[in-house]
Formats: sequence, structure tokens, C-alpha cells
Amino acid sequence: MLTTIDTTYSDTRAADLAWELGREPQPALATLDLQLDGDHVQLRVLGASHQVLLRSGAATCSETVACLPGSRTPLPMGVSKRIGEFDYEFAARVETLSPGSFGGRAQELLALVADHPHGLAATFPGAPDAFTALLAHRHDGQVHWRTWHSYPQECRLVSTRTRVAVRRREDDPGSGPADHAAGRGAGGAGGPEPADRGAGCHAERAAAHAASAGSGGAPSPY
Repeated sequence: MLTTIDTTYSDTRAADLAWELGREPQPALATLDLQLDGDHVQLRVLGASHQVLLRSGAATCSETVACLPGSRTPLPMGVSKRIGEFDYEFAARVETLSPGSFGGRAQELLALVADHPHGLAATFPGAPDAFTALLAHRHDGQVHWRTWHSYPQECRLVSTRTRVAVRRREDDPGSGPADHAAGRGAGGAGGPEPADRGAGCHAERAAAHAASAGSGGAPSPY
């Protein structure tokens, strides 16, 4: 699903992004509701990036990556965290592209997400390479989503990857894993991307392919 947001593009920077769990639903400019094998996922494009709401039975999870006033949690490279009944993993990467390659990469990603039944992409009027895009799927009993945020004034592309698994009571070994966050943020351009824990999923591989340099032509989302 591709939509054009009826608002002027804000001249924000990739470094302004913050990450937060548990924030209440924020005013959204575009949304997409998905039912993934009984789990409800709502993809939300905010004025300053994205929010994803997940509900599995009575358990809920809210992820917000946006320019959040007053937030002191910068965008991390990686997080592994127990949230109630969920095991949550998050990774982020910031790329700085050349002016000559930025527009092509932006349009390639937009085409991938817009044509996917579980994708939501939003552009801004007058700024076709400025966009926020989200893509969700379910694989091996886990919910995955990827997001992309473009900053054409910097030729920077921020990508995030999230995996959420529901921990059933009968599977609980008695103590959850310790919360872990990487020691440095994702703001360093060109940093190594965390290992792909969802490599078995076709949609995940296609999204990773779209985000890699030098791809020829629009990849299939499958």
C-alpha cells in the first residue's frame, strides 16, 4: 500500500530518531491493520517516523521509532528484551549513500513495500524520495517487521528490523533472558548490520536484498 501524506515534509535528521517501547498510540498519518495467523499488527506512519502495535491474545507490544520530544533513548544498534509474554529483538542501521545512488535506492524500496500485501509506504508531496515504509510478516510462530526511513537532505537511509516471539507459559524455563542493549547507537553511518535471525523467510530475504547496494531491478517481495 502506497499513500501520499497530506503534510509538508519536516527537515529532520536521522540522528534525531529515538526508540521507545510501550508508548501509547500516537497520532498517525497512515495506518495498515493486518491479521497474521491470529495476531493483530497495526503499522502506523507518524509525522516523525513510525509506530507498530502488536496484539497476541491479551499480550500487547508497542514499538515507536520517531523524533520524540523529551526522549533520552537514541536509536540503538541492537536490543534483546523480555516484555511480559514477548521475547523482543530489535536492530537498526544507518546508511549514508551517494547523491547519485540515493534516489534509485529509495524508489526500489518504495516499489517493494507498495506492492506487498503486508506493506505500508508513505511519501510526502513534493519530496518523492522522502518516505517512511513498513513491512510485516509472520514466520515460524514469530512476528517480524522491517522499516525504512529516508532523509534525502542527508542522503541517509535508516532501516530497522524487529522480531517478536510469544513466550507461552508452558515454554517458560522459569527465568527470562537478561535485557540487553548494544553499547553504541545506530547513528554511525556504515556500521555493521546485526545478524539476520529471520533468514529463512522469503519476505525477509527480499527486503534485505532491496536494502543492499548494487541490486539490479526491483526484487520480488517473495
